[in-house]
Amino acid sequence: MGKVHGSLARAGKVKSQTPKVAKQEKKKSQTGRAKKRQVYNRRFVNVTAQIGGKRRMNPAPTAGP
Repeated sequence: MGKVHGSLARAGKVKSQTPKVAKQEKKKSQTGRAKKRQVYNRRFVNVTAQIGGKRRMNPAPTAGP
């Protein structure tokens, strides 16, 4: 059996220390067809031409100047 990092007496210490912040009200997000339309518009319709050229979905970090 493996060792435990620190004693279990300290479990949940940080969570109990953090101040409770009430959740804010926000408008409901779109679902289904409407969400797909929103995503399509965000990705392909109103994109501005970037310095690197074509916009990629998950680009690897490039070496900057």
